[in-house]
Amino acid sequence: MPDAAAARALLASKRPDLVESLSDVATRFAGDPRALDAAVLGAARLGLRHGSFGNDQHAYHNETHVLEVGQRRLLRMVEGMGEAAPGPGDVDMLLVFAACHDLRQRETVDVPGPVGGNEAASIAETLRILTACGFDRVADRAQFVAIELMIAGSTFDARPVVVEDPATDELPNIAGGALARGLALWLDSALPRWRADADARRGERLARVAADLDTANVGEDFVQLCETAIRLCREREMRFGRALDRPESAQPCLDFLGVGQERYFHELHRFNSREGERVFGPGKLRNGQRVRETTAAMLAKFEAQGPANGDQVISAFSELTGAR
Repeated sequence: MPDAAAARALLASKRPDLVESLSDVATRFAGDPRALDAAVLGAARLGLRHGSFGNDQHAYHNETHVLEVGQRRLLRMVEGMGEAAPGPGDVDMLLVFAACHDLRQRETVDVPGPVGGNEAASIAETLRILTACGFDRVADRAQFVAIELMIAGSTFDARPVVVEDPATDELPNIAGGALARGLALWLDSALPRWRADADARRGERLARVAADLDTANVGEDFVQLCETAIRLCREREMRFGRALDRPESAQPCLDFLGVGQERYFHELHRFNSREGERVFGPGKLRNGQRVRETTAAMLAKFEAQGPANGDQVISAFSELTGAR
């Protein structure tokens, strides 16, 4: 998929709603046409690589997730922040982030430091996409710096948080949640003079906003939160090679849709920006007790007799939550 023209042609035949939705966001905020082109190109590549247009379809990390982040959540944030909302140049990069931060999902080698291998590869490809869409690395340096930090900050560590009150110098290496939380401290150690760079300061701020958009399901409608959980569960089992109609997927699915959801919601997830907490925080407060109740109900349902397979677990979760 070499350029935006080819991407538009593909999406016109496969997902015309995707181009229309991204264009609506860009037009509403007087966005840079080059940023819209980059988002369209990124979305098309994601759809081909891991979405419904190709042969390696992921249930969650696909072209639909682009609209979740770049339309539904981004519009809600901008509207919810009023005059304090991100400006057009920031919205441009948040739109590109939505389309490009998950471009690579099959990287087998991690890079040095806390940035994940998938994220590092997605950064490299996104920078090439910006260039292909007319951005200049010198004249548009601010946007290149921003998107690099934004995608880096979206690295999500699902390992348990083992330090409740870490010291300042421990934060960059603490497991659990989005890297955006400790990105500034990691930059302090890796690039001590970064705070003197206005572009880097802006990029770090946008990284925190982007991470909150990426994980804003916690503050959305409860059914939407649970729908994303089901999709992630399906994708996780696919990645591990466990068929949902086979017994080997039963316990992993119960672990993920049971205590796993409670741990993600109450332990791993943290808001990283004032924008994210202001807009999605009230919804998270409303969802918190329902997440606990759903976990308890899932465990109770299978207490006497465990599930036969992953499909049975997903069906039970769907019945309890109304998610599909």
